[in-house]
Amino acid sequence: MTSPLQVAVEAAQAAGRIQRERADCIGEIRYKGDINPVTEVDLLCEKEIIDRIHKAFPGHAVLAEESGETVGHADHQWVIDPLDGTINYAHGYPCYCVSIAYRHADETVVGVVYNPSLDELFVAEKGKGATMNGKPIAVSPLANLKQSLLVTGFAYDIHTATHNNLDHFINFIGACQAVRRAGSAALDLCYTAMGRFEGFWELKLNTWDYAAGVLILQEAGGRVTRFDGTPFQYGDREILTSNGLIHDAMIAVLKKGNSRGTLMK
Repeated sequence: MTSPLQVAVEAAQAAGRIQRERADCIGEIRYKGDINPVTEVDLLCEKEIIDRIHKAFPGHAVLAEESGETVGHADHQWVIDPLDGTINYAHGYPCYCVSIAYRHADETVVGVVYNPSLDELFVAEKGKGATMNGKPIAVSPLANLKQSLLVTGFAYDIHTATHNNLDHFINFIGACQAVRRAGSAALDLCYTAMGRFEGFWELKLNTWDYAAGVLILQEAGGRVTRFDGTPFQYGDREILTSNGLIHDAMIAVLKKGNSRGTLMK
């Protein structure tokens, strides 16, 4: 019998092939806002993934970035970002991925993220650890924030919103070794899971941005909370993740920020 893990892996790799094949011919670019693009490739990848899921599990519900929510069995939901890092992809910058999560009874139990540019396949099953290309991964052992490499991102409304993460970015620049802004939250989570980064924080994320990556990070030994250290819940819009060892130090830096309020839901 086909398993959700097998379907997620095969669908992610299929969508990744589309991204590679269309990298020099992405077609029409539309915009959901002033700077939030959708390419033909986003739509092709999403259709490929959903078709594979519905072929294997016709009764399952789907939440996808471009097509929204498809009603199905309440205990089985797939959460899909067909092309995380669309701006990067549209500009030919090779930092983007496919993200697929499977949730059973309101718990994420499978997470798959595939980076076609580097052929990196991140996989996690609840309680079974996390891997990259079949090899176990684990978070960084570094315990000093000053020596840590962090990563973050900014929402599409950065030009107009006062709650924009710039204050936190400035504070972290002075508190750690360096901060990167790569443009793919799913890969940021995976790279924290495998120790390339010690920590990641971001505001205004959607569930498809992090559903798979959070499980991969947790199964690799990482810690996930809200900015203030309270438990992270599916549906939250702010996220703080780390190797666990620098987590409290990151919370202390976030408390210095001037952002207006938090976005819990």
